[in-house]
Amino acid sequence: MKDYYQVLGIPRNASQDEVKKAYRKLAHQFHPDKTGGSEDKFKEVNEAYQVLGNEQKRAQYDRFGSEGFGGGAAGSGNGGVEWDFSNFAQGFDGVDLGDIFGDVFGFRSGGYARQTPRGRDIAIDIELQFAEAVFGVVRTVLLRKTTVCKTCNGSMQEPGGKFKTCTHCNGSGQVHETRRSFLGSFTKLHACSTCQGSGQVPETPSHACRGAGVMQASEEISISIPSGVSEGEMIKLVGKGEAAAKGIPGDLYVKIHVASDKKFKRSGFDITTLLEISVTDGLLGIEKQVETLEGMIRVQIPTGTASGSILRIRGKGVPHARSGRGDLLITILIKPPRKLSKKAKELLEELKKEGV
Repeated sequence: MKDYYQVLGIPRNASQDEVKKAYRKLAHQFHPDKTGGSEDKFKEVNEAYQVLGNEQKRAQYDRFGSEGFGGGAAGSGNGGVEWDFSNFAQGFDGVDLGDIFGDVFGFRSGGYARQTPRGRDIAIDIELQFAEAVFGVVRTVLLRKTTVCKTCNGSMQEPGGKFKTCTHCNGSGQVHETRRSFLGSFTKLHACSTCQGSGQVPETPSHACRGAGVMQASEEISISIPSGVSEGEMIKLVGKGEAAAKGIPGDLYVKIHVASDKKFKRSGFDITTLLEISVTDGLLGIEKQVETLEGMIRVQIPTGTASGSILRIRGKGVPHARSGRGDLLITILIKPPRKLSKKAKELLEELKKEGV
């Protein structure tokens, strides 16, 4: 005599929710189409749930054991449990099995539902100069892709033409496909490929697209790249992908690549650069012209500036939404002279005596 509680791995006082949870887990685990699945175990789990998942059958089982279902044992050969798959897609006693069997047998709970066709997504790469990534830019690209036919505007027929009933699906917009499995034969409904699920086809197909409603063509697309984009960032343009006959277009994904710059680098929303000065400029201080992404500015180098010091110029960095813009960080690099004149050496010796 089988112990259905042991089959599902639950105690005899388990709630109906616990029974259902255990069944879901084991049905996924032992499904024959999954790696490590077992047809025998799968049937055994379903047999146990057919009884324990129904309160009336469970009460009968708790009182009489599996012998209480003996009337059907001889005829069914499944341990006394009659298998009824007439409502298989809706599951057993309220359990939705669409997530378990949908991909295998091609159906979902509730039967066939026509889905609107959708065009494929497109991904492209764009390289920006450093300044373009900081301040934003508008780029125009020419893409060869599937677009809506301009002659028929996606209607698939010549202007002024009429439609007729699709002979492939007899106007239903759907066709049947029978699949066999270890549980028997199952019928899948899917959209008719001839009429794309509409049930009608054009009497006079468009000559430009040959009745497809879409065709290969080149299209100019303007891409507005916002300020402050980073390397590897992705921009999504909804509806700019490939078209689909009697459907909605896919999306265009633009991956950003930023070319390196000889003078500037990015650190978050700040921009960094180097400024070389002489030893005397660092000691005495000086006003210098510094190049930025927006032109030259004058910067005051304080007296006694050491090599490696950083000057911060507010509001000259990368624009962003939180506080306007980052800063320009200028790292001071004091470059000692390669050669010294006799007079220079004498002056440095004097400075050395002063402890400088």
